[in-house]
Amino acid sequence: MSAARGSETGADAAASTLPLSLAQARALHLHAQGLLARPRRRARKADALAAIARMQLLQIDTIHVVARSPYLVLFSRLGDYPQRWLEELLAERAIFEVWAHEACFAPMDDYLMHRNALHQREHHWAIRNAQRHRGSRGGEIDRLLAHIRELGPVKSSDFEREDKRQGGGGWWGWKDEKRWLEAGFALGELMVARRENFQRVYDLAERVAGVAVADWNRIAIEPAQVRRDTILKSVAALGIAQARWIADYYRTKPRLRDRDLDELVAQGALLRVAVKGWNAPGYVHPGHADALAKAAAGRLRATRSALLSPFDPVVWDRERASEFFGFDYTLECYTPEPKRRYGYFVLPILVRGRLVGRLDAKAHRAAGAFEVKALYLEDGVEADETLAAEIAAAIDECARWHGTPTVKLGRCRPAAFAKPLKAALAAAAAAD
Repeated sequence: MSAARGSETGADAAASTLPLSLAQARALHLHAQGLLARPRRRARKADALAAIARMQLLQIDTIHVVARSPYLVLFSRLGDYPQRWLEELLAERAIFEVWAHEACFAPMDDYLMHRNALHQREHHWAIRNAQRHRGSRGGEIDRLLAHIRELGPVKSSDFEREDKRQGGGGWWGWKDEKRWLEAGFALGELMVARRENFQRVYDLAERVAGVAVADWNRIAIEPAQVRRDTILKSVAALGIAQARWIADYYRTKPRLRDRDLDELVAQGALLRVAVKGWNAPGYVHPGHADALAKAAAGRLRATRSALLSPFDPVVWDRERASEFFGFDYTLECYTPEPKRRYGYFVLPILVRGRLVGRLDAKAHRAAGAFEVKALYLEDGVEADETLAAEIAAAIDECARWHGTPTVKLGRCRPAAFAKPLKAALAAAAAAD
């Protein structure tokens, strides 16, 4: 009954409030992602779990010139919080690691869906590599699984590298045991039981999911249901999405078209809405019906300013970020330095519903300094004192959370923005 009422409410909202302006669509997107407004109170560990559940996926990356991406994504939503919460949630089996969009944390409540989605992700490079290693080195992998079964969880560092070379950043640079562990993990035979100094500790799936999920390996979900669930969860996470953006969230194929969603719209499982300036409709989950109505009435206002991770869901799809924000973003850490336009690990700057610029930052933890090597405003953004105050507050908050409260500002574009920004940074530091 409640689901039916939700569908009726959503349909009524969609019919009475359309079309949305682009700013209203952005507000709905940021609301769904937990980036619309500042937290009203100090974060609790349950809020970190709720943020992950809201996003559905929290992408993992190991680069740490500033805080590693998953911690930074949570900080952008929660404000100041202890980074250890993420490891605690993992060890407590509240979340788990899985290959989805990329390597991600996901709520343990979604474990069965992800386990049954493996065949839909066989195109993913990590799954392909894992299957190739399983096919060619199955005996070694089985012996490694037996070792873990007998002696307990392991890290890849537990196995000495025979050739003593430094490992690379991908499968090709790993020692054999690391490849086998990763193959077992990607294929669901192993899971990450916990992390130690951010290193994965691998254990048998039966000893991780087996203690958290009833019938963890005996419940089969039909492929059509898995596909439906990932579509609906993607749209819920995005707030509002065009059809062609949906598959990327969980890295499924093929890219969806509007006609692929007709049945879900007819069932009331999705709402189809118009957005001014878009050449395709948007889709909203009925769970966001109230937020949709508020957005259309101009009552969903973006007030949050924050620095975002390059792997934040808001920007991980270049096409979507461009459509929502007019923001062309490419991560350049994998680009040769002479070809970089902005820097190694550039953080998008969110200010009250707009992506107004980006900055190249590095946290010098030993010195307690947060270096802004360069800051670039987007063309057409008014570089006034109000904007400087918003950006300075976001930088200062992020720097203090890093334990690097001294902010060092390098070059700015436009150059004239450096003066009001320095003044605003000084004011923020004095206020703290």
